Amino acid sequence: MLFMVIEHFKQGNPRPIAERFKSKGRMLPEGVRYHASWVDSTGARCFQIMEARHLQLLDAWIACWDDLVDFEVIPVMTSADFWARPQSEGSQ
Repeated sequence: MLFMVIEHFKQGNPRPIAERFKSKGRMLPEGVRYHASWVDSTGARCFQIMEARHLQLLDAWIACWDDLVDFEVIPVMTSADFWARPQSEGSQ
């Protein structure tokens, strides 16, 4: 499964996150894969695409960062995968 992870930097401050990342790396547990990330122009949020078999696998990773970041995790799929699924009339 793919997940859009929106990281809201506590106090809007990216510096502590950058320092931990430089010293410890991303700290991904086995079974979690990082795809890509983007930071908003103010430096207050990061948007990441992560992959894992299920949401619970992200919990260990989130625990490494939740003192510095508030997380919003949204299951997503590629547009191609979405449109390849059978569409019911009520889901439009």
